[in-house]
Amino acid sequence: MAMPDLPGVLEAALYADDLDAAEAFYHGLLGLPVVIRKDGRHVFFKAGQTIVLVFRAEATKVPPGDDDLPVPTHGATGEGHLCFAASAAQLDDIETHLKANNVPIEADFNWPHGPRSIYVRDPAGNSIEFAEPALWGIEE
Repeated sequence: MAMPDLPGVLEAALYADDLDAAEAFYHGLLGLPVVIRKDGRHVFFKAGQTIVLVFRAEATKVPPGDDDLPVPTHGATGEGHLCFAASAAQLDDIETHLKANNVPIEADFNWPHGPRSIYVRDPAGNSIEFAEPALWGIEE
C-alpha cells in the first residue's frame, strides 16, 4: 500500500531557553495567538493552519510521567529555522513592522527565480524567514 498524500505540516518545533522572550517575539511582535503554555516546558502558537511549538529542549528530554501523555522524548540543540509564508505586499508590511520594532533584518533579497525572503533571528537565535510561497513553486 502506498503512503497517502500529506496535506501539509501540522506543527513545527523550535527550541528556546527563555519562554518569556519567545512569547514576546511570536505573540507580542508577530501577533501569533498563544494556544497553550506550560511554564518551564513550552509555549505553542497558532500560525494559520500550523502550530508553532517552542520548547525548552532540556524539559523535553525528560520522559513523561505515568499520568502524562506518552509523547516520546525529543529536543534539539543549536539554532533552528522556520519560514512563514507571506505575499509580496505582506512582506513590505512585515519589513516595516520589524524595522519599527528594532528587529534587525539579517537578509532581505529576491531569489534568482524571483520570490523574496526576509530573515531575522528570534531571541533564541533561531533563523526566522518570511517568504513568498512561490519560493517553492506554491501558488498563493
